[in-house]
Amino acid sequence: MEALTALVVGLLVAASVYLMLARNFMRFLFGLILLSNAANLVIFASGRMTKGAPALVPYGADTPAGVVGNALPQALVLTAIVIGFGLLAFTLALAFETYRRLRTMDTDKMRVAEPKDADEDMK
Repeated sequence: MEALTALVVGLLVAASVYLMLARNFMRFLFGLILLSNAANLVIFASGRMTKGAPALVPYGADTPAGVVGNALPQALVLTAIVIGFGLLAFTLALAFETYRRLRTMDTDKMRVAEPKDADEDMK
């Protein structure tokens, strides 16, 4: 199961890098979300993928009985999902406002705040 998860993470990272190298802002955003999901899978897989019981401690015992899943990576992934959703909402609002003002999603044409090159002034 870990090998399949590693393969899926590798494919997600490769697809996200491919999308993030594009010159379209929306493709960059989708690549960022894919990279976030790949990181979530890595964190989730670090907690051992077993068919064990939930990490519940019986009354009067010091440790859980038997093989249990690690709850910390699951909690970290849930937190990362919430943070990723907030990042997605912010960047979608940013993309909408950028398109409204500049009428383009091409990152090469989004050079409003950058100073002009000295070579362009000579032409």
